[in-house]
Amino acid sequence: MKSTDELKQIVTQVRRDIVRMVHGAKSGHPGGSLGCADMVTTLYFSQMRINEAKGEDGFLEFSHSGDGEDMFFLSNGHISPLFYSVLARRGYFPIKELSTFRLLNSRLQGHPATHEGLPGIRVASGSLGQGLSVANGAALGKKMKGDDFLVYVLMGDGEQQEGQIWEAVQFAPNHQLDNLIAIVDWNLKQIDGPTDKVNNNRNIKSKYEAFGWLTVDLADGNDIDQVKDALIKAKELIGQGQPIAIMMHSEMGFGVDYMMHTHKWHGAAPNDEQLARALEQLPETLGDY
Repeated sequence: MKSTDELKQIVTQVRRDIVRMVHGAKSGHPGGSLGCADMVTTLYFSQMRINEAKGEDGFLEFSHSGDGEDMFFLSNGHISPLFYSVLARRGYFPIKELSTFRLLNSRLQGHPATHEGLPGIRVASGSLGQGLSVANGAALGKKMKGDDFLVYVLMGDGEQQEGQIWEAVQFAPNHQLDNLIAIVDWNLKQIDGPTDKVNNNRNIKSKYEAFGWLTVDLADGNDIDQVKDALIKAKELIGQGQPIAIMMHSEMGFGVDYMMHTHKWHGAAPNDEQLARALEQLPETLGDY
């Protein structure tokens, strides 16, 4: 398990990877990727129990079944630069492969896909609203098999406007999926603007609680210590017959000053000058790809 200082170093490098990948491809989604970097990094390097066995190639072995380990699903698949960076830095595939992001025939497509066989990707994602349903199925499957490991899913708050989300929100408590931890990135921004202007979600936390979920507040999803504490609190609620939801307040574009406090970097690539400015704020800590 990594210390807070070690996690901060990894997160800084992950953020650096993100802006370089999106710049190199001249397309992608840096805003949400930067905002969720602390959470996904902490999950993979500190809190999730994954199979640490390595194959002959030296990389972590990966099984789509997820038996005997915690599982993670990225529902808001457009923040794939973050997911790819964390998976590579964790040891699932070569870090240098990050340079192929969004290129033709690359395993690192704009949204995670399975037919390329990229280790760490259990389901194609990016069609918003589907991830919680998939996580429900995985959590129910673990219960049926007597597998005591957990299922995590990360969703966006704009995604909460999808009807399928609320079908899945009803399903989980009804089937007592108390091995499921959902994380809502409540950053109040989506591609077309502030969520309260596009289609106001109002109080997401109250809605989840009304459907029978236990909730954990995460006031600052860009503070490693608070992220760790929220995940630990969520795990303390496991086994009580109800699914758990972490309400994470993050800042889209966190770590790069000109990308913060706006929705405009949801899906835009920095130019050469903007990349240089971003990299000045994100010092290299673990080595670039």
